[in-house]
Amino acid sequence: MSSISIEEETPSTSSAIFGNDQNNDHIDQSPLLGESIDVEVESDCEDELTGTANYLSCTVNLANTILGTGMLAMPAAVASVGLLMGSMMIVYAAITSGLGLYFLSRSASHTYGRNSSFFAVSKLTYPSAALLFDAAIAIKCFGVAVSYLIIVGDLMPQVISGSLGDKFADEYSLLMDRRFWITIFMFVIIPLAFLKRLDSLRHTSFIALIAVVYLVFIVIYHYFGPDYKAPPKEKLHYIKFSTKFFTNLPIFIFAFTCHQNVFSIYNEHIDNSQASINRVIFSAIGTTATVYQIIGLLGYLSFGDDVLPNVISMYETSVFVTIGRVAFVILILFSYPLQAHPARACLDKIFSFASPSRNGYSKLSSLDMSNIKFIILTTGILISSYIIAILVSKLDLVLAFVGSTGSTTISFILPGIFYYKIHENDPWDKKKILATFLAFYGLCVMAICLTLNIKKVASGNY
Repeated sequence: MSSISIEEETPSTSSAIFGNDQNNDHIDQSPLLGESIDVEVESDCEDELTGTANYLSCTVNLANTILGTGMLAMPAAVASVGLLMGSMMIVYAAITSGLGLYFLSRSASHTYGRNSSFFAVSKLTYPSAALLFDAAIAIKCFGVAVSYLIIVGDLMPQVISGSLGDKFADEYSLLMDRRFWITIFMFVIIPLAFLKRLDSLRHTSFIALIAVVYLVFIVIYHYFGPDYKAPPKEKLHYIKFSTKFFTNLPIFIFAFTCHQNVFSIYNEHIDNSQASINRVIFSAIGTTATVYQIIGLLGYLSFGDDVLPNVISMYETSVFVTIGRVAFVILILFSYPLQAHPARACLDKIFSFASPSRNGYSKLSSLDMSNIKFIILTTGILISSYIIAILVSKLDLVLAFVGSTGSTTISFILPGIFYYKIHENDPWDKKKILATFLAFYGLCVMAICLTLNIKKVASGNY
């Protein structure tokens, strides 16, 4: 056993995005108890993980985590608030999500080496609530994984009908069964779900982003193409105010949730200085916000208030659109492991709580998990998500509840309270004020949106 004393955070370079972190590093020194933190680390942990992922790899993985089911539901979310308000909500959701990522990355620098995680930061700030935090993250990631399977079940029958014709589809009804395609999909993603490092998915993430580009092209072509038929004017609004704003607000929040993987990015990035992590955050959030603006606004302008939560299902079947549906299924295929990875890591912390090392600096990565435990947890995630996806078919219902609970917790509440607790004894500055606002905002969103969504389900309106 060796004893390591951590006295202050490694200085970070200046950031043009989130402020000059270099000039404020003196604020971060010994923030928890006002004294150095002694951490007992097992001798075989001394060879800490080394970063292998470059800037592009980290940015693509983070962007691919963001882009997913939120793209399909964004036009319907815009329809609930109007064109102008919808565009503003996308920008606002992007900014608040970026703030959450920033505060989490700042908190990660207070953990030992490259073993940062929600659990590690929780043990430093709110030890008694560490398991609760990890449970919320696991539920959120699991809910997203379920939504991916639901989309596969929705899209593949349309792909078969569009490519082989309705007559063939009628003769082979099994191919039109959503449960059949969800089952096939599960067998395909098994090898990807068992990868231990997030950086191992960098090549599949590049392929998935090609599918995103194709979907964007479909939306643009449908709106500007010769076959475009504008919806009636009464179906288009610039601003709409109704209770639907609160029931659909979680979809905007959900769309930018990638915070479960920011610690993996911090751990695996070759240069995990604050300036470098800020650059990854800004690039991923900026790129995905642009994609959401295009799909959300043009998708709404194409169908008006009648747009469905799965916008790609509304386009008339053609070879062009069928290829797009296949491309999105491929996107889902490569995005599912990005949710299974953090869900597995959080479950590992929960089931390992009986023997954690002091201050949460034990072996915290999937690489240190025993093979048997790794297999059991991964298999459990795959089977349970499969069962729920078979039983539940409403995508907007899943997104609304995941967004109002898990997404608000890991995007706003945890980043805000972590940063505040770490800097509890420091003078108030703009970052500490923003962190406090972010946590309070997250609590309000959770309370209001969750209550309205429960009432909506109880009244049978979903």
